Amino acid sequence: MSEPIKLVAFCGSLRKASFNRLALNAFTQRLPQGTELSTIEIDWPLYNADIQAKGFPAPIGTAQQAVLAADGVVFASPEYNYSVASPLKNAIDWLSRFTPQPFAGKPMATFGASGGVLGTARAQYHLRQVMVFLDGRFVNKPEVMIGQAPTRFSAEGALTDEAAGKLLADLGAALVLACRKAKAAAAVT
Repeated sequence: MSEPIKLVAFCGSLRKASFNRLALNAFTQRLPQGTELSTIEIDWPLYNADIQAKGFPAPIGTAQQAVLAADGVVFASPEYNYSVASPLKNAIDWLSRFTPQPFAGKPMATFGASGGVLGTARAQYHLRQVMVFLDGRFVNKPEVMIGQAPTRFSAEGALTDEAAGKLLADLGAALVLACRKAKAAAAVT
């Protein structure tokens, strides 16, 4: 049996019953066996260099250590005004200030759910651009953009769209494969 793959996840929506949190739950349920996922809650203060100068707030330091220890990173990203949700961008801004910077070289996956038809496409593309600078390694396929989210989840919060469920499962499998490849490559260097 191979070692478990450890993932950390960020949900860009702070609302507990958001469609993106529901999508993250659906993603977690479909991960390959032997994969562990923990969610980092990001209800953090806005990034401020004055706060950083006094020391990183404890939850942010804990998050940096969790990302460093993880094999891969997952982002469930809503789309606000055609871009990445501010809580998620704020979390990335905070974590990017650490040395070592925890996103560098990490396999990553992103998906999102929104009420619109495009289902977070623009936010995901912006997130990918941000991570180019931070050297994150996104899995490119499949792209998972759950549009018209109110019609894709039951009243109890379960994902009811089979096609979206299959895409989430395929994305999870692709991320786990990318993590295993990265671990194998690190073992020979």
